Amino acid sequence: MGHTRLGYLPRSRKWREVIGLIAAGAGADQIANAIICAAETGLMASAHHPGLVEAFWSLTQLTQAARETDFAAGLRARGFNVPDNPSLPAILSAVSQNVDRAMPNNKGRTDLGEMAQTAAVEVTNQLVTQRASSLFGATAQDVQRAFRDLGTEKNFGDLGKQFFGQLTNKVLQFYASRECANHVGQGQRFANLAAKAAFDQAMNTHCRQASVIVQKFAGDWQSKQNWKNKDTGGITRKHAEGFAHQAMKKMVAELKEGNK
Repeated sequence: MGHTRLGYLPRSRKWREVIGLIAAGAGADQIANAIICAAETGLMASAHHPGLVEAFWSLTQLTQAARETDFAAGLRARGFNVPDNPSLPAILSAVSQNVDRAMPNNKGRTDLGEMAQTAAVEVTNQLVTQRASSLFGATAQDVQRAFRDLGTEKNFGDLGKQFFGQLTNKVLQFYASRECANHVGQGQRFANLAAKAAFDQAMNTHCRQASVIVQKFAGDWQSKQNWKNKDTGGITRKHAEGFAHQAMKKMVAELKEGNK
C-alpha cells in the first residue's frame, strides 16, 4: 500500500499493551481504545494528510456541483475529470484520480491516502446507490439527484459521519492486523479466520458508533461554510483540512471515552 505515513508502534510501551490485550482475549472496544491511546499522535497528524484532505474536500464538492444545472460542467469546474452525463462509477474514478494526484510530489499512494480514498469511494457509492435506482442502471439525472440530496444539512452530516467512521476503522485495523495475524489458530486468541472476521466486524461497529459524534458537526459545518463562502468560491481544501482536524479530534476523544 505504499509508504507508511501513520508511524510504527511495535517498540513502544503502549503498543506492547495492545499486544497484551489481543493475546488476553480483550474485546474490540478495549483494543480499539488501546490502539487510539498508542497512535493518537499519528491519528491527529493524519487529519492534515493531503490524501485525506482531498478525499473529504471532494465530498463537499460533489454535493455542491449537483446543485448546478449542468452537473458535468460543475464537476469539471471543480477539477473532476468526468464525461458528459457522468455515471456514478465515472465520478468515483475521478475522485480516486484526484486523491492520487494530491499525494506529496505526486508520488502516488500512501497508506493513509489509500485508506481515505477507499473510505470516500465506499461511503459515496453506498449512499448514492441507495438513493438512485442501482449502480449501473441509474441515469445521470438519478445520480445528480442523489448527490444533491446528500448536500442537505442532515444528509451531509450522515455522509461525514460514515466517512470518518469508515476511515478510523481502516486506520485501527491497519495497526491491529499487524498483531492479530499472530494470534489465529488452535489455542490462540482467534480459533479460526471466522473468529478473526467477527472481531473485525466488532471493531467496525465500534468505530461506526463512535462516529455519531461527527454527524451533527459535519452537517452544521457544511451549511455554515457554504453560506459564509458563497461569494468567494465555496469550501476550500484549507476549510476541509480544518474540519478534518476537528472531526478526528472528536473521534479520538469519543473512542477513548467509550471504553471508560
